Amino acid sequence: MRVRVADTAVELAEGATVLAAVRAAGQEVPTLCQDDRLAPVGSCRVCLVDVDGRVLPACTTPAADGMRVRPQEERARAAARRALELVAAGLPERALAVPADRSELVRCCALLGVFAGSFGALPHRRGTDHSHPYVKLDRDLCIACQRCVRMCAEVQGTFALDMGGRGFDTVVVPGAGEPWVDSPCVGCGGCVDSCPTGALSEPGLLDPSPLAGTTRTTCGYCGVGCSLDVHVRGGSVAAVTPVHGAPVNRGHACVKGRFAHGYTRARDRLTVPLLRRGGRDAPLEEASWEEAVGFAAGRLAAIRAARGPDAVAVISSARATNEENYLAQKYARAVLGTNSVDNCSRLCHAPSASGLTAAFGLAGGTNPFDDLDRADCFLVAGANPTEAHPVVGARIKQRVLAGAGLVVADPRRTDLADLADVHLRGRPGSNVAVFNGIAHVLLAEGLADEAFLAERASGLAELREVLRDHPPERVARLSGIAPGDLARAARRFGSAERPAILYGLGVTEHRHGTDGVRTLANLAVLTGSVGTEGGCGVLPLRGQNNVQGASDMGALPDHLPGYQPVAEPAARERCAAVWGAPVPERPGLRIPEMFDAAVAGRLGALHVIGEDIMRSDPDSGHVRAALAACELVVCQDVFLSGTAELADVVLPAASFLEKDGTFTNFERRVQRVRPAVAPPGQARSDFAILHLLAGALGADLGCPSPADALAECAAVAPLFGGLSHARLDRDGPLHWPCRGAGERGEAVLYLDRFATPDGRAALAARPYLPPGEQPDGAYPFVLVTGRRLAHYNTGSMTRRTANAELLSAETLDVHPADADRLGIADGDRVEVASRRGAIVLAARRTDEVAPGELFTAFHFPDAPANVLTSGFADTVTGCPEYKVSAVALRPAPEGPPPGPGRAARG
Repeated sequence: MRVRVADTAVELAEGATVLAAVRAAGQEVPTLCQDDRLAPVGSCRVCLVDVDGRVLPACTTPAADGMRVRPQEERARAAARRALELVAAGLPERALAVPADRSELVRCCALLGVFAGSFGALPHRRGTDHSHPYVKLDRDLCIACQRCVRMCAEVQGTFALDMGGRGFDTVVVPGAGEPWVDSPCVGCGGCVDSCPTGALSEPGLLDPSPLAGTTRTTCGYCGVGCSLDVHVRGGSVAAVTPVHGAPVNRGHACVKGRFAHGYTRARDRLTVPLLRRGGRDAPLEEASWEEAVGFAAGRLAAIRAARGPDAVAVISSARATNEENYLAQKYARAVLGTNSVDNCSRLCHAPSASGLTAAFGLAGGTNPFDDLDRADCFLVAGANPTEAHPVVGARIKQRVLAGAGLVVADPRRTDLADLADVHLRGRPGSNVAVFNGIAHVLLAEGLADEAFLAERASGLAELREVLRDHPPERVARLSGIAPGDLARAARRFGSAERPAILYGLGVTEHRHGTDGVRTLANLAVLTGSVGTEGGCGVLPLRGQNNVQGASDMGALPDHLPGYQPVAEPAARERCAAVWGAPVPERPGLRIPEMFDAAVAGRLGALHVIGEDIMRSDPDSGHVRAALAACELVVCQDVFLSGTAELADVVLPAASFLEKDGTFTNFERRVQRVRPAVAPPGQARSDFAILHLLAGALGADLGCPSPADALAECAAVAPLFGGLSHARLDRDGPLHWPCRGAGERGEAVLYLDRFATPDGRAALAARPYLPPGEQPDGAYPFVLVTGRRLAHYNTGSMTRRTANAELLSAETLDVHPADADRLGIADGDRVEVASRRGAIVLAARRTDEVAPGELFTAFHFPDAPANVLTSGFADTVTGCPEYKVSAVALRPAPEGPPPGPGRAARG
């Protein structure tokens, strides 16, 4: 339709508003209650314009073909001015002292000619609430526009805010009126971002002094890939705000990505290299880069010369950029001569890469995040996205509150489980049985898409045979889920027109994690919801910011960049031709195999990039023994981690806010990372450090810049042939596969055919097999480990921010019935012990866990949960079984807590 705005004609889509027409014409109309992320309400009336002779609010008035709009008509402007004066009547004059770039009110006043003299003679005196470390409330600046309340409800889905008081005294109220820090607020910052007056602000923006600059980058926390603007003042990060209109987060963020940036200026940042000059028993001492790198290179060369290239190994980083991971695997293969390079996807999503490749052909999620907006049913399995991936969790909440179905498969009662139509609360380790049970019902009740199966899938007959042994009654015995609940879940999912599957580490981190991924993928194939225009596919929720990209770039012992098998001669030749060095033929060691090889005396040197394996890997005692057995341990990190404390050489690295490159998120979207501040002291990017080490070993890695590294990766990996920094800077993020410069990338996979050898989705006939470790008389509880909202991974970043005020210590979640039986009160110190060690934690009584099950996270070094976890691993990929550890529980004995790795009794 066509609308004339003043003297300009604009074309608009159906459903557009007059405000959209005015903006399309390049004109400005002030607004106060309007936020493009929220449904318009038209309550403030400062956007009044003349529409065909009538004065109407631009934000809520639908545009119509032939309409004439006059934004500057004086009658409308006068009415808008009066409305603004009423809004401002109770505000103190300092409301205009807020910088215009941080206050829509100030900008509105300037546009409509409302000045301090227009403000009320009796301003509010309602005080402040600065109890929350990040969200600061100045009640006197609140105009009761309700944007913060609606942001919390419509976007975040937390419903933590309301309006309190009456008339002139109406003001935003957190929770039930308690201090903000004690309210249900999850710290996403959406209220701060939406507030038009500065009534809600954050510490870095309370300072009215001007910002020095803003840099757009991609978040370095979880794998969602939110776009962020980083605001700098005085050479430090002052504030971070989400990018409105960004393709992934759409102006939303979480408490980590939005606020937890203070670690960049922590006093204990590594700023100079450290070297253990006098052997293992000597302390780490400051050294020059030349000495530290020379020492590391000399020892690496000597070990390699004496014991062969298989005596050295590299652990790359899911926190590092794509370009750094590409360089790390090239350094391992072309300089050190080994395929023993791996990354932390081995510990989390290796079963995803294996299972999705076997089922569909490629090692990534099948659909873009945006497809969730049209999903009419979600199956969320083994994931707690409202805590681990809050932007995803909020998007799911929005759809469910709008009427979409929800099935949650998780042993814990999570936030989403409370919203679910069906909560499948199976025993830890029973995933394969549960997914097979759902598949059984889908086929038995005619809920499968037979036409899709006949045309585009293989393996149905074999699957039917396995499913004979998985009726709901048997699955109930294996999982503890009632047959009726299993059937209801299958019917809800199977009757949906556009179902979506999202899963996390509760599916992968098991002895049969790959089987879990395969049997979960079966459900998408059986319903025809993958590889079709109508389906919303399968999305693995990645835990770390670049866990997808680290594997994409070839930081794997058996795959080169682009998932080209090391065993494939053509792939090796393609890389060798570009690198100018041969690629070893035999696959290298996986991370768990590296530790075993070190303890057995076969591995002499371990180079660890940005991973704290002492705290993140299972069976910490075994990891410690492996590091002690190595002749040389080199560690690159931002802080002196538990691993760095045991290293011979420690090299100070840059954080993601100090780097140039790209990350790849959970939906295969490649996005730019840009440096906002300089690294402190002598710290350098992992990219620069790898160049230094290679040079000291007499090799030239080429790729002088990250842009060159991505270009070289595109040359050796056909899957990424169309990716470059220049394209990403020009065109924005791109999904892989992107095989040529003229391609936009494939956001939705397999619309024509699957990438399997026969072009069909491969159904997997996998029977249920028990976990590696089960409870018994000595260890009667099952321990599950995971994450908490306020913290991330080993906590090295978030514990050095005000997030530590939101959660200052780890707890052990215990069901009240178990706590009562053992005489444990809330907050009591308890000892939890496995066959490998014991730790002491404070008990948290909660029915979020089932009787006989316990939960804790691994964010705090004084609560090293991985002392307890076992060495059992996925039989296909070696991914550790973090989600099932048999443990004993008792009130803690008097005396100091057990140290890391202390042997458990019994």
